[in-house]
Amino acid sequence: MITKQLKKYLSHFLTQHQLDEEYLLNLSKTVSAFLRKLAQLKKDKNAPIFIGINGCQGSGKSTLAEYVALILNHEYHLSTMSCSLDDFYLSSKQREKLANVIHPLLKTRGVPGTHDIELLASTLEKFRQQKVNWSLTKFDKSSDNPSVKTLWPIINKAYDVIIIEGWCWGTLPQSNVELTRGINALESNQDKELIWRSYVNQQLKEYYQPLYQKMDLWVMLQAPSFDVVYQWRLEQEKKLQHNNNQLLNKKSSNNKIMDSKEIEHFIQHFQRLTEHALETLPYNVDLLIKLDKNRNVI
Repeated sequence: MITKQLKKYLSHFLTQHQLDEEYLLNLSKTVSAFLRKLAQLKKDKNAPIFIGINGCQGSGKSTLAEYVALILNHEYHLSTMSCSLDDFYLSSKQREKLANVIHPLLKTRGVPGTHDIELLASTLEKFRQQKVNWSLTKFDKSSDNPSVKTLWPIINKAYDVIIIEGWCWGTLPQSNVELTRGINALESNQDKELIWRSYVNQQLKEYYQPLYQKMDLWVMLQAPSFDVVYQWRLEQEKKLQHNNNQLLNKKSSNNKIMDSKEIEHFIQHFQRLTEHALETLPYNVDLLIKLDKNRNVI
């Protein structure tokens, strides 16, 4: 039974994300059995539960994670923390170094190999050991660098459930044969020798895939196709610009908000693994949430 307090939080949730009640109803029907399963799993396991959420850019991963955390916190009384893989991006200087040493395309954040994977691994371990009084990293996309450490939240208690969401989180590496064909102009023109995509695939295999084993349950937000990513990412960027606390100046060198043409180029970095995940992950998750082109749960 939903309490008055939970109704209040859900009302704020809908307002904050500009969603209607039908969205909430459909989402509730879709995830209710999964959350009951999770709550039972927590009773049987004397350790934190880790949930992995996969979904392409703009699919609503952070919104879903926030909703799940709300329900778990207030209906199941399980303290829940949500983290984004995006917060573990390397700094622009670190990626510049990768670009100079390995391949120029690694200058752009996003693909496996552009995250601080050691920091992510140590963060998961701290959550597992239920350590307290440490700072959780945050990344500022408007500056394309980690936020100043004074803005990182302090983890001052142990959590029952930890959610990790990311566009490539849970995605499996491809075979060498699959890497041979360039799937868009960026790969065909700027990665003719397969150096970039091979490096990304190897990073995924050696450093990301082992961390998947730490997840207890997996969720996927399945887009209808990669074709919707441009529009979703464009909406996401506009929201980022709107929510930026500072008055952004397009002429400012510190402003890394992208325009429509930059987004069109940017998402080509993600196409290969996004399409690979859409084809392969639905068979390997505990909860598959199918979306239409308007991000409605179907």
